[in-house]
Amino acid sequence: MWAALHTPQSIHHLHHHPSRSRRKFLRASITLRPAPIKENYNDLIQSLCHKGELKSALKLLAKEQSPTQRTYEALIACCGRKNDFVDGVRVHERIVEDGSDQDPFLATKLIGMYSELDRVEYARQVFDKTRERTVYVWNAIFRALTLAGLGEEALKLYVEMNRTGVGSDRFTYTYVLKACVASEYVAFLLEKGKETHAHILRHGYESRVHIMTTLVDMYARFGLVSYAERVFGGMPVRNMVSWSAMIACYAKNERPFEALELFSKMMGERPDEDPSSVTMVSVLQACAALVALDQGKLIHGYILRKGLDTILPVISVLVTMYARCGDLRLAQLVFDQVEKRNVVSWNSLISSYGIYGMGQEAIRIFNEMIRSGIRPSPISFVSVLGACSHSGLVGEGKRLFNSMRKDHGITPSVEHYACMVDLLGRANLLPEAIKIIEGMRIEPGPKVWGSLLGSCRIHTNVELAERASQRLFRLEPYNAGNYVLLADIYAATQMWDQVKRVKRLLDSRGLQKVPGCSWIEVRRRIHSFISTDELNPQMEQLHALILKLSLEMKEQGYVPETKNVLYDLDTEEKEKILLGHSEKLAVAFGLINSRRGETIRITKNLRLCEDCHAVTKFVSKFASREIFVRDVNRVHHFRDGVCSCGDYW
Repeated sequence: MWAALHTPQSIHHLHHHPSRSRRKFLRASITLRPAPIKENYNDLIQSLCHKGELKSALKLLAKEQSPTQRTYEALIACCGRKNDFVDGVRVHERIVEDGSDQDPFLATKLIGMYSELDRVEYARQVFDKTRERTVYVWNAIFRALTLAGLGEEALKLYVEMNRTGVGSDRFTYTYVLKACVASEYVAFLLEKGKETHAHILRHGYESRVHIMTTLVDMYARFGLVSYAERVFGGMPVRNMVSWSAMIACYAKNERPFEALELFSKMMGERPDEDPSSVTMVSVLQACAALVALDQGKLIHGYILRKGLDTILPVISVLVTMYARCGDLRLAQLVFDQVEKRNVVSWNSLISSYGIYGMGQEAIRIFNEMIRSGIRPSPISFVSVLGACSHSGLVGEGKRLFNSMRKDHGITPSVEHYACMVDLLGRANLLPEAIKIIEGMRIEPGPKVWGSLLGSCRIHTNVELAERASQRLFRLEPYNAGNYVLLADIYAATQMWDQVKRVKRLLDSRGLQKVPGCSWIEVRRRIHSFISTDELNPQMEQLHALILKLSLEMKEQGYVPETKNVLYDLDTEEKEKILLGHSEKLAVAFGLINSRRGETIRITKNLRLCEDCHAVTKFVSKFASREIFVRDVNRVHHFRDGVCSCGDYW
């Protein structure tokens, strides 16, 4: 009928009706005309967002008069995925215009979006303007602040949430624990972490695997291994993430033995589950720490079988592991096989050459990285500056340091200044090192003063050592290593009264010198040595071999380096102390228990002392052995009586 009314014939016929009939006809036609249909674009907008077609979705949003909550959710998520801040703000403005900004669900999504876009200040504005705050809104802002490194601010808000009476859920506790390790205010945040632990126990969340795993990770980051062990040991249920967290705790806190033992136990208890790439990174770090090359190769084989060799963090740690275990050739080979390299991969290789004292090669790789289109990161400069320091490349180091801001827009951090102080200090350019410190625009901190103190030990500069140590004693009152370094310098200059004074300081603060410890891997077993250890069944044989080597060396002009022995004893007693150093025991063990001609690989937890360095050079020639010793600073490769460091370390 509707079509007929609009034909020309109908309109023509209309003019022949009487007026009354015409009015009746018009009323009928008005009644029959349908109301205009409102187009609903919500489903289409959501579909476009899921396909990633954000611009098209926004065009339809302008036409849609009543966007639904799900439509806004899809738009917010799409802006986050597209990393599109401008359009994210447009969507946010439309939500405000529609009066939906007090919807807690949408507020949560907006906070998450701004967090993904690294605009935490906008996330905070959304939170501040939201009046009806559910636990999900609180959780969203905790997560955003924590990811932005604003842990202290997140914890202050947590206190505010508790005042409002909003109860915490399992996600709240997880985010709050992560906030405790997202800032530098260590003492304050550790106490907050312990308080949160108490809350978790009080409210019966100790059976939640995810929360307890996060608790393990928190204690691990504060170095409280015993606390982490208690939490892990008390977990009624553990998953692979829990095991991985505890393995990482050991690996990151200089407990590599325990890391490997726990990994072995995990594999025994959970044979049907494959560890993640994160777990393998921790295990490889433990192998690197122990110079356990054979075990590292076994782990590498497992990684290949499980297809984890395409994951860049795993590859990067493999490069580091082989380099630190004394096989730079394999480190380079692993790197060469990576098709898509990122800056972390390049940094691993630069650092690997750096710890071998191959500074020019490290610089070449750094330049090659830039030519390949990879932008250097702050860590790239730490790695290459460290390489310059180990090689005495002062001019190159200065040039690279100056290029950070000028060519790459990177503001030097404390780590970079510490590298420069170390570079200049090792080269005995201590006045220049002081100028660097005095010209810093940021607080020097313990890393910078520690670098200066280490250089003062190398060059026996008492005056500057006292200046550096005074700062360090205030900044790190419980770091025993600083006291020992100062005592070493006093001992080298025979200032025995000052040595006694420093020892009294150590005692008054309940501190002890960290004992020197060395490890060696022989037939896939790790053996450790400390100078006071008499439990090893071969100890008598080891001491006899070291004494024999010492006597033979003396016949060829060797004079023991006794200047850093921290006791006012006669020369003979000092020499006896030197003979018991852990790295000498490890070398002797390697000579006795490995095959003729086999390479010996050792790691030490402290700096290699001058006397052990001299003895190892002699042994490498006398026994025709290659010996790798990795100390806390670098790798020493001994061969035919010569060390790769060129006696510069």
